[in-house]
Amino acid sequence: MLKATLRSFLAHKGRLLLSALAVMLSVAFVAGSLIFSDTVTRTFDRLFASTSADVTVTPKEDLESQIPSGATPTVPASLAQRVARIDGVADTHVDAAVENITVVDRDNKSVGPTTGAPTIATNWYVTDRSPVKLTSGHAPEGPGQALLDADTAKKKDVKIGDTLTVLAQPGSFKVQVVGIATFTTTNPGAALVFLDTRAAQTELLGSPDAATGISVTAASGVSDAALKQRIEAELGRNTYEYQTAGEQAESSAASLGGFLDVIKYVMLGFAGIAVLVGIFLIVNTFSMLIAQRTRELGLLRALGADRRQVRRSVLTEATLLGLVGSTLGLAAGIGLAFGLISLMGAFGMNLKSTEIVIGWATPVSAYVVGVGVTFVAAYLPARRAAGVSPMAALADAEIAGVGRPLKVRAVVGALVGVAGAAALVGCVVSTETGSAASLLGLGVVLTLVATVIAGPLLVRPVIRVLGGAFPALFGSIGRMSQRNALRNPRRTGATAAALMVGLALVGGMSVASASMTKSFDDQIDKTLGADFVVQNQNFQPFPQEVTDKVRATEGAGLVVRQRFSPVAVRLPDGKRVETTAAGYDPRLDDVAHVTYAEGDTAAALADGDMAMDVEFAKDHGVRIGSTIPVEFPAGRKAELKVAALTDQDTGDGFGTQGGLYFGFGTMEKYVPDGQDSALYVNAASGTSVDQLRSRLEKTLDPYPQVQVRDQADYKELIRNQIAVLLYLVYALLGLAIVIAVLGVVNTLALSVVERTREIGLLRAIGLARRQLRRMIRLESVVIAVFGAVLGLALGLVWGVCIQQVLALQGMKALAIPWGTMVAVVIGSAVVGIVAALLPALRASRMNVLAAIAHE
Repeated sequence: MLKATLRSFLAHKGRLLLSALAVMLSVAFVAGSLIFSDTVTRTFDRLFASTSADVTVTPKEDLESQIPSGATPTVPASLAQRVARIDGVADTHVDAAVENITVVDRDNKSVGPTTGAPTIATNWYVTDRSPVKLTSGHAPEGPGQALLDADTAKKKDVKIGDTLTVLAQPGSFKVQVVGIATFTTTNPGAALVFLDTRAAQTELLGSPDAATGISVTAASGVSDAALKQRIEAELGRNTYEYQTAGEQAESSAASLGGFLDVIKYVMLGFAGIAVLVGIFLIVNTFSMLIAQRTRELGLLRALGADRRQVRRSVLTEATLLGLVGSTLGLAAGIGLAFGLISLMGAFGMNLKSTEIVIGWATPVSAYVVGVGVTFVAAYLPARRAAGVSPMAALADAEIAGVGRPLKVRAVVGALVGVAGAAALVGCVVSTETGSAASLLGLGVVLTLVATVIAGPLLVRPVIRVLGGAFPALFGSIGRMSQRNALRNPRRTGATAAALMVGLALVGGMSVASASMTKSFDDQIDKTLGADFVVQNQNFQPFPQEVTDKVRATEGAGLVVRQRFSPVAVRLPDGKRVETTAAGYDPRLDDVAHVTYAEGDTAAALADGDMAMDVEFAKDHGVRIGSTIPVEFPAGRKAELKVAALTDQDTGDGFGTQGGLYFGFGTMEKYVPDGQDSALYVNAASGTSVDQLRSRLEKTLDPYPQVQVRDQADYKELIRNQIAVLLYLVYALLGLAIVIAVLGVVNTLALSVVERTREIGLLRAIGLARRQLRRMIRLESVVIAVFGAVLGLALGLVWGVCIQQVLALQGMKALAIPWGTMVAVVIGSAVVGIVAALLPALRASRMNVLAAIAHE
């Protein structure tokens, strides 16, 4: 049996190649994502471990926020001398570093990365752990001098002697580049500007007595942990944040981990789609191969092979296929990892491909996925093969499964479908976002499974409709192509299912994204009343001088500032909630339209008062007049009275969780060193909107990080952000289509082999080669469009349910992109034509007499 299995596998290697490609694609994404993430993690672990000081002392930050306030937490620079006197300290130095700063050249163009990595301005000092070394010029000496990292200098064409402008929180200042520093370790993609230490403290932090941290070097024989304990004892355990080199490296790695996880999970998402679609392809391939080998399997049974041996033979072929596909996939995964590393290099993260890491988990995962997928996919066809009667050897080969009743599928599909529909209905009627999202996920999975199970039941009624015009348009050729697609519903259903999965995902996300876009458009129209919003392009705060210059712009009338700060509120129900609050100037009503359940803007912005979202207030027992303890950064505390309750569909920019906001006076009192995040600007009387825009853009020319936006610009910005998600979905669709095309090609190729005698007879009675090719192409098109119709119908239902979940977060508009739907159907027809090219060509080249004699 083993010899027979091996000979059978090698005899059908051409037919199994496409299935091996599907396995290879899924394994490649699994292996590539693991290799890439392991390589980046190992590289940065070494970077952080080699550059971290033995102990660092930094400001204690009890409040965290995803929305920056612009304030730079500092410690007294005098701590360095105090720490230096502690036993076990060999050396100390102050750190004065600010991230996400803007540096421009003489043409007011940013010299920072264009990939989202930060620009960091910091003080220059040399230790054996410095990530850079001076390679040309000299170190900065006093104010007005700076070093620039070599990678940035090369990309932005900056040379020694050039003048740069640094836009810092205390104000902008100019520096001359006096030297170039080159990375001695991995360049994480950031741009680095080095200043003299005292200049950095004064210009970046606003005071020569401030520092962002103190770096401490331990004396010989003193462990980092022991030194940390001594420093804590001297300075106070809860006064500052203390980290050893290991803790700092771990913290930095954890911050990087979020970025790596995004890439890793995206790639694993590709792998998951490839696995799911590949299963359909493999099931179909083995089902058809077994159908064509009915006589062979019957002869084996007649010669003494039992059911278990036949089943084991088919599963052995599947295992061999999995091993081949996994090996190819592992090799492709290594190539994919190299490609990703090169791509990161293009983005400024200079990883070394020579240091690529292939851990033991990577090949294990590759073979588990590859072999596991093929084994599971081939199990049902293997059971069917084991059921072949020995008497089948006495008759002509029959196609397994043709004509068998679909009652079991109908019952199981109906039960799973009802459960899935119930979950989706529960999602729609739920009033809690968490439970609605959970029911949505369950409903998506169950309805997808139900559609796959019941797909063959839908073949005949749907394809009769889709191909109904074929006889009228193409005559007998159209009629035969339609009947060929109807001949084996199981095969047609499985082939179409591969395409259906990708298109269902695209349909659902297209509806969701269109609904999100329309909801945001409606919200912008409803809430934004300003002529323009001046805002940093990456939503970081900007220096006070930007605000001053906007106010001084000719034609600028009302200017309302917006500033954010992390806060913690202690609520009447005993809960402490950390969130972000916003501060606004008076006359907020002139630039924004806020809906209130109780109170008004004047009350919300009064000294000592604040506004809160009405639903958040109800959840935590807050009423108008309630006094709420509020904790600000640096331990500042206040008690603010809730004077207004807002009733907005979403946060609309007025805070995040809880919708907290108050007057600018309160913000400046408790967050005195914050920066403005946005300016809402209205044109003065006698100045047109177009005139004001032109003048504002001229005013902000020296600040390339700051943009002027109106309502249309905001809508376009949101569309672009949503489009990023859609591009990912379309990429997944592309992968699904590639594998689906392989599936259609495989099905048609095997079908041509299966119908060799029939094709020969058709040719013998006068069917032309061109007519034969057209018949196969039409069969392919109707199968592909069938998959598209099922997928889009399913995706439409998912999209509507996703929109209902989004509605709980205020995005209540439903939009269905009919243009996208039609384009997808047309594209599916094209996919069908492309997939049929090779099988149709092969069929048309058959020798007529040999085909008639084929058994």
